[in-house]
Amino acid sequence: MRILLIAALISSVVFESHQIAGQTSSPDSPPSASSDDRQSQLATPPTTEDQVVDNKTKLRFNLPTKTTGGTQIWTDHAYRAGYRIQEHSLTKHFRLLDKNNIRRAWGTEAQCQAALDKMAPAPASTATAPHVAVLLHGLMRSSNSMKPLELALREKELDDVIRFQYASTRKSIDDHAAALRKVLEAQPADAQFSFAGHSMGNIVVRRLVGDLQSSGDPGNILPRCRSMVMLGPPNQGASISRRLAPTGLYGIVTGKGGMELGPKWEEFVSKLATPPFPFAIVAGDVSANLVNNPLVDGDGDFVVSLDEAKLPGSEEFYTLPVLHSFLMNDPRAVQYAVEFITSH
Repeated sequence: MRILLIAALISSVVFESHQIAGQTSSPDSPPSASSDDRQSQLATPPTTEDQVVDNKTKLRFNLPTKTTGGTQIWTDHAYRAGYRIQEHSLTKHFRLLDKNNIRRAWGTEAQCQAALDKMAPAPASTATAPHVAVLLHGLMRSSNSMKPLELALREKELDDVIRFQYASTRKSIDDHAAALRKVLEAQPADAQFSFAGHSMGNIVVRRLVGDLQSSGDPGNILPRCRSMVMLGPPNQGASISRRLAPTGLYGIVTGKGGMELGPKWEEFVSKLATPPFPFAIVAGDVSANLVNNPLVDGDGDFVVSLDEAKLPGSEEFYTLPVLHSFLMNDPRAVQYAVEFITSH
């Protein structure tokens, strides 16, 4: 009995394999293709352009997961209606976060873009150009540090506020500026931009401006930039970075970007440009209340000196008795930034 069952099973397998190979044709059917032809057909399945695109954008299984929003190791590459596509600075894979920092998709950039298009389709054009404020945090900080300024700007009914997140200690300022450019170029074609940056965030914008001026601006971004407020900007580099760099630990902690603000400043500064649109500077000056930091040249906010913050061409240079790390959250600085942005 067992032998009969085994024989039946073998016969079934052989019959099915012949069906797959196309060899079960009846005597009246046309001759089947040769073995070589069949192997060729199996080896080269049809690949239309639509199929190729579908394979690249086919979404992977995703378990919605709460995240911290990308602190230190993630950089935004796209933004729409609170959703963000981010790239991991080490693994290079991408993910899509919603406005609550819940991961909604992951994989390649194309896969995340496909998910974004489904979850938040591109908005229709409006009668008036949208005014978008773009906020950039400083070195070793996250976009959460710019939350108070975002809330204040939203009260003024701006069309949108983007808190740009970038891996400040993991990449070069060139990389950060390139990612920022992608975010801006993906905004509505008539969107107008205002910027507010803290510390290194201002240098990222200046690097972006330099790139747009030198390599071309097909997205027509520069003519749509309205204003900028710089909070504690190391516009002339940072003496504290130059003095800490020889320890070796500074470069390990702050990465390429931190070194570009210090010992590599002279070779890096030529890539920067002065914004060709109205900008103001808010600098901290705690010299009246604290002993000056011996690592900083002159009076300042204990990290960036007043002279290092200056940049020719600014409409205003406003000082506050506030430490560097708290400048972007100080109510007076926030109010000043909001008034400058909304008045330009």
